[in-house]
Amino acid sequence: MAKIKHIAIMARDQEKTAEFYKKTFDMFEVWRHDSVERSGSYAVYLSDGYINLAILPARAGVQEGINHFGFEIDDIDATAKVADEAGATQMPEATPKDGRFAEAFIKDPAGTRVDLSVAGWLTEPAVNPEYAGPAR
Repeated sequence: MAKIKHIAIMARDQEKTAEFYKKTFDMFEVWRHDSVERSGSYAVYLSDGYINLAILPARAGVQEGINHFGFEIDDIDATAKVADEAGATQMPEATPKDGRFAEAFIKDPAGTRVDLSVAGWLTEPAVNPEYAGPAR
């Protein structure tokens, strides 16, 4: 059974946005990593123990706010086949294997990105010894 388990928000101030969700909804940080595309930028991943909320760096010209969401599913190929038959406007493509993505994605009939993951997303804190985070 598919379950929404991931939401990604684009933000120019990731730290301020993450703090908002931590303070307002008692979310906690489960991971963070440097942006591959932009030096000095980073992504912060939060959770409430069930859903993974990614706070991603918004670059110039990109609107802040919800960027995409993701479903934890049993089988990417089977789900993609059903999505195609239901009117998906983009089918799964290969994604970089550098840690930025834990999934494949499709686009719904309106063009919204929908991530598909069999492994799911972090909902408990993970140790990331390679990244100490930005200066606070």
